[in-house]
Amino acid sequence: RRRESFGRGKPIMALFRSCLFLGTAATSAFAHNPTLISQARLFRAHSPALRMSAGSDLPKDDQGWRTILSPAQFAVLREKGTEPPGFSETKEGELEYELKKRLGTKYPQQGAYECTGCGAPLYYARNKFDSGCGWPAFYDGVPGAIKEVPDADGRRTEIVCNNCGGHLGHVFKGEGFPTPTNERHCVNGICLRYNADADQPEDVTEVPVALRPRQIPP
Repeated sequence: RRRESFGRGKPIMALFRSCLFLGTAATSAFAHNPTLISQARLFRAHSPALRMSAGSDLPKDDQGWRTILSPAQFAVLREKGTEPPGFSETKEGELEYELKKRLGTKYPQQGAYECTGCGAPLYYARNKFDSGCGWPAFYDGVPGAIKEVPDADGRRTEIVCNNCGGHLGHVFKGEGFPTPTNERHCVNGICLRYNADADQPEDVTEVPVALRPRQIPP
């Protein structure tokens, strides 16, 4: 997966250094608006008020999305950018960093991962596995939650949230991973938040233990 640039040609690493979103000085709006900070948290209580639905509740344009997303979230979800490899795991406040800090593992077996943009459930916890690619990886999505869109050049297949259209990453198939689907949904961690209380069907298959290390060294 190649590193991309976005935002008027600004290199993605520079943008992520300047636009960290969880209560930092990314923007004055996020620094001083408790509602936006609450909506951006990666670990959240189950709250129907934060869950949007397809229709009137979703922003109608970029200006609307900018009111609920940080600059970094907007760049990935709405402008199809890509966070740097390892960003989610190594940057404080990001998805995998917080999973490790709070749960001692990047692979909790209960709950689900939801779209940062609209709150729709996208991946069950047991879908997640260690692919070694530098981004969160899942072997499948919640049924009907992920839309696949072939890139214009035909080289890759983009995956987007089927509810709000937010860019998530790309899906790769037939790579030989010992998972139920042999697929790798390579997802930007900034697009996801973990909800430990979300329902997960009992029949969602666990990946082999080797693909979900339980304890992450400090």
